[in-house]
Amino acid sequence: MDDCYLTIAREARAESKVRGSRFIGETFKIVSVADALARLETVRRREFAATHHCYAWKIGPGDRQEFKYSDDGEPSGTAGRPIYDVIHGQGVTNLLLVVTRYFGGTKLGTGGLARAYSDTAGATLELSGMKEEYITTCYRFNLVFSLYDRWRTLICHLGGRVTDSRFAEGVTMDVEIRLSRVEQLLESFTELTAGKGKVEPVKND
Repeated sequence: MDDCYLTIAREARAESKVRGSRFIGETFKIVSVADALARLETVRRREFAATHHCYAWKIGPGDRQEFKYSDDGEPSGTAGRPIYDVIHGQGVTNLLLVVTRYFGGTKLGTGGLARAYSDTAGATLELSGMKEEYITTCYRFNLVFSLYDRWRTLICHLGGRVTDSRFAEGVTMDVEIRLSRVEQLLESFTELTAGKGKVEPVKND
């Protein structure tokens, strides 16, 4: 199962000047279209005197990716698409990359504009770095206290993360695990508890 994807390690900002025009590139971590629109609006409000706010975003892993790009008034194909091509070329997702332009009085031509936007986007993405992240899910496990330590060890071995633990007559544990390891986790739990433990998926709020 492909549950691993590449995204930016940190949000970053880079600036450049081309024949008097100032270009400001910024990256933002996002997980939804609403995130992208909110961060874009933040840039527009902060850089309200700028001439253009061109951008591209990509959301989701694998075949479920969504994307969008915009020239924001620049000549068609000179800004949004070059920014998107930088993102796509690096194979990263779950990010918004905005390049803000303050016009300096000298027209750059379509080729010059495309290079300026592409170079600024590339420099910003380089500063952001990259890291692998995983698609995860969460399950709730109920078991007797005597198996607690052994179950913690198994969870750690499979790369899971305990997000919540509650102790009463037994133990209730919420465990976050990457999708490709769910089956192995459930099988390990059944074997450990001899089928007497209880497990259920935890629904996201």
